[in-house]
Amino acid sequence: MEQNKINIDGTKVKTARKKILWTTGIFSLAAAVLAAGTLILRGDIKINPMLAQNYEVHGVDVSHYQGTIDWATLSQQNLDFAMIKATEGSTHIDDRFVENWQAAEQTHLYLGAYHFFSFDSEGDKQAASYIETVGNLDGKLAPVVDVEYYGNKRSNPPARAEVVQNLGALLDALEQHYQIKPIIYTTFTVYNEYIRGEFEDYPLWVRSIYCPPAVLFGNKWSFWQYMDTAMLDGYTGDEKYIDLNVFRGTVEELEELVIPPAACREE
Repeated sequence: MEQNKINIDGTKVKTARKKILWTTGIFSLAAAVLAAGTLILRGDIKINPMLAQNYEVHGVDVSHYQGTIDWATLSQQNLDFAMIKATEGSTHIDDRFVENWQAAEQTHLYLGAYHFFSFDSEGDKQAASYIETVGNLDGKLAPVVDVEYYGNKRSNPPARAEVVQNLGALLDALEQHYQIKPIIYTTFTVYNEYIRGEFEDYPLWVRSIYCPPAVLFGNKWSFWQYMDTAMLDGYTGDEKYIDLNVFRGTVEELEELVIPPAACREE
C-alpha cells in the first residue's frame, strides 16, 4: 500500500509540473505574439513584402518625386504594370508625366495614368483636365482616381455630400469618355468616410502598408499598395523610395481592365 501511495503522489507531482509548463508556454507564446504585433505596427517587421510574393502581378506607382526614370532598368525588376501620375485637381499637370508616359510605352509594362483628386475643385473640371492631358488610353489600363487626404483635410475633412457629388461627377465623366469604369485608389480612412456605400462597383486600389488589405477592406479590392519604402534601381529623384503594388488576379484578369482599341469595341 505504501508503494501505491508514492506512485499516486508522484503522478500528482508530474501532472502539476505539466500544468505549470503548459501555462508558462501559453504566456510565453502570448508575449511573443504581442511583441511581434508591436514590431509589425511600428514597422520594424514588414510582413507585407512576404505576403505580396504570393501574387502573380506586380507593379509600381510613380510621380515627379522619383525624378528622371530609366524605364528600361526599372521595368526589369519583377514588374508587370506601372501607374503614372498625370494630373491633380483641375489645372495641375505632373512635371514628369509626358516624359514618363512616353518612355514607359517602350517597355513591356501595362500602363495606367492616375489623377489626384482635389476636394476643392469641381469634378467635371477635374475630368476635363485629365482627358485633355492624358488623351487616348487605348491599350492602357482604366483611368485611376487617387482619393486621399492632403494638407489639413485629415483634421478638417470636407463634407461627405460635397465630396460624393464632385467625385461622382469626375468618375461619370471619365467612364463616359473612356467607356470603362475608373479605378479608385484610396486609404482606409477615406474609404470609410466617402467611398463605402457610394462607389462600391468600382475597381478598388487600396493602401495598406502595415497589414494585408483583407484586415481593413475585406475582399473589396483589386490592387494593393503594400509598401511605400521600397528602393529599386532606375530613378534619380529626391525621393529615394518607390511604392510597390500587386494586382489581385492573373495577367489575363488584369487585361480585363485594359481599354481595347476603338476598332475592337462592341457597338
